[in-house]
Amino acid sequence: MLFKQIHVGPMQNFSYIIGDEESREAAVIDSGWEADRLISIAGREKLKINKIILTHSHYDHVQKVDELASKTDAIVYFHDDDSNEIKKTIKNPNIKLHKLKNNDTINIGKIKIKIIHTPGHSPGAICLLAENRLFTGDTLFVNAIGRTDLPGGDAIKLFESLQKLKKLDDSIEIYPGHDYGEIPFSTIGGEKKTNPYFKCETKEQFLNLIGR
Repeated sequence: MLFKQIHVGPMQNFSYIIGDEESREAAVIDSGWEADRLISIAGREKLKINKIILTHSHYDHVQKVDELASKTDAIVYFHDDDSNEIKKTIKNPNIKLHKLKNNDTINIGKIKIKIIHTPGHSPGAICLLAENRLFTGDTLFVNAIGRTDLPGGDAIKLFESLQKLKKLDDSIEIYPGHDYGEIPFSTIGGEKKTNPYFKCETKEQFLNLIGR
């Protein structure tokens, strides 16, 4: 699997490019900024972007999806629970849209990406598991978590989503939607040891920690 973690925009966002070495098919994860730069990076690797996967509906992750999809003819994937917000950013009626649900699979050549629905930061927030890498959007950061005080946020649902992620193997690497930590990626096991929110065992502990 070819893989690029890319700093984009003024809000410490990460976009990601995943590519299949044999077919040269590629997907972009989150397209909030710098569409032309993402296309250029994929081109240097001789990759064809044919899928765009959105981890959630907030503008800093989706505002360039219309431009990127229009220029690449890629299919745009997102969870159904965030579909109304995401569709507001898409002006080109010819863009192909695909709604996702929990446990769906997206194929990038021979690469299989599993969809894990992780609501809390937004109703349709998802994490993407590709081989040993988990792309967590704004659900889980390095030593932090996404906000729950924005429209559609839900602290209890985020706690439940984090418990779901805790069941994954400790060796799985996590790649967040923002560069908010001291390091750009971590592991499930590492976050269990150092992330105070991820360490919470009860809803009461979690709500007290986030001040709810």
